[in-house]
Amino acid sequence: MLPLLELGAQRALPAREAVDLMADRFKLTDEERESLLPSGKQTFIFNRTNWALTYLAKAGLISRPRRGWFEATDEGRRLLTSPPARIDVAYLQRFDAVRAFTRPSDPASRPSAGVAGPLPTEPAEESDTPDERIDEAVQTLSAELRAELMSLILARDPDAFEQLIVDLMVAMGYGGGGDNRRIGRSGDGGVDGIINEDRLGLDRVYLQAKRYAPETTVGPNQIREFAGALMLRNADKGVFVTTSSFTRGAAEEAERMRQRIVLIDGARLTELMARHDVGVRLKRAVHIKEIDLNYFEDD
Repeated sequence: MLPLLELGAQRALPAREAVDLMADRFKLTDEERESLLPSGKQTFIFNRTNWALTYLAKAGLISRPRRGWFEATDEGRRLLTSPPARIDVAYLQRFDAVRAFTRPSDPASRPSAGVAGPLPTEPAEESDTPDERIDEAVQTLSAELRAELMSLILARDPDAFEQLIVDLMVAMGYGGGGDNRRIGRSGDGGVDGIINEDRLGLDRVYLQAKRYAPETTVGPNQIREFAGALMLRNADKGVFVTTSSFTRGAAEEAERMRQRIVLIDGARLTELMARHDVGVRLKRAVHIKEIDLNYFEDD
């Protein structure tokens, strides 16, 4: 925040330019400049720069002369005559408006007539932006959900797991032809399910499902066996799903095969189940809104 305030004291400038200047200031690599939030919608440096500007504006240290631009206020310039070593959320808690912004449910944080208030006894430094904290919470909940999904899958019998894979494929949009079924049984010839992509069954995807403990990996031999089963059926599409993982050799073997064989490991399986609502349901939806600047544009 201090480097941004210093920039704003030099001249009014657009926030987008400040993003690049901050990346230069902190000597970010190309990879760091392009690093995205878990949501994938913004880069970290863009998000942090704009949140820093938001906090500085709440404190009255910068103003927004026009859309997308900022500059230091007289208050901000006065602060820079004897600047602190660092400006962060903890430092800005001395401003009533910032306390009201960061702790709106705290009656003591509501703004009064004055601009600056007493510094809290033990300010807690906020190193992440609100967007980052939301994304982190979503990731934590998602990881817990997927771990619970896997424990439930491993507790079921192999037949139920094979049916789950068929259900997942249908939920993902495959199997529009109907008559998609689990065929896994003794002597099934290495195929556990069939997905018909058209009503006449002219285009089929064959499934192999292995419900293994996490420490049991799928190797190249099992990929070759599945490819052989596809060849006996004159098939060129197969999906091999396991609750564990594939060895590097298995992945390389799948790439070498004439047939197109897609590998789905346990981590990918639970991620697809959560995304396509197989074995899960919506608990709560939170809608986070932002200003529609087009609405406020002058005619």
